[in-house]
Amino acid sequence: MQNVSYRPVTADCFSDDERAAVYKAIYTRRDVRDQFLPQAVPDEVLMRLLDAAHHAPSVGFMQPWNFIVIRDEARKVEIHRVFTRANEEAKSLFSDERQALYASLKLEGILKAPINLCITCDRTRGGKVVLGRTHNRQMDLYSTVCAVQNLWLAARAEGVGVGWVSIYHDQDMRRVLGIPDHVEIIAYLCIGYVDELHETPELEKRGWRKRLPLKELIFEDTWQDTTSISSDLPHQDPADASPATPSTSD
Repeated sequence: MQNVSYRPVTADCFSDDERAAVYKAIYTRRDVRDQFLPQAVPDEVLMRLLDAAHHAPSVGFMQPWNFIVIRDEARKVEIHRVFTRANEEAKSLFSDERQALYASLKLEGILKAPINLCITCDRTRGGKVVLGRTHNRQMDLYSTVCAVQNLWLAARAEGVGVGWVSIYHDQDMRRVLGIPDHVEIIAYLCIGYVDELHETPELEKRGWRKRLPLKELIFEDTWQDTTSISSDLPHQDPADASPATPSTSD
């Protein structure tokens, strides 16, 4: 085996400007739906985003992700049909007063975005026994979500918009993209340049929900009662009521 020497990197803090840039990407990141421009995303920019995703932390260094880049218009049309079918089902899950607002929301940019990207998790990668996943089988899924966030923040730094489409039937998406059973679909993203981003999350701006106060979400040492921040308890998870999950990011 080749003896490779790795030199540690100094764990110093960022400069004020560097630190500000990181927080700017975090605080100004938005879910983009209908604001995409027809301008193409250069291959070198896309590769930087994918490389950022590929450098996400992963349990056991298993790197379980794959990236399906979709540019073909006919394929996008198929995906849009998959979304439309599920979206109609999702709308029916909300109360009457919520349905009208839900129907007015633009929840995807599948046809408008120059690039669609499906990020998956290969649950067999690394073999049957993976360091760090021996007692928590879900860690490969969580690792892939970290890759999504890496890409999203890198995209914000590049001035590229990203939208997360989560309303679809899993089996329909698998059929259109030819995804095998042992691979989990983690995120379907719409990617492209935008002129502007919402100052606050669109769902907050449109009155769907407000950002929760951070101080109400921080506990010390043990779990505490969440009744004060969960106005709709008890409730049924829509995912249990229908195979279509009516969720979207901010």
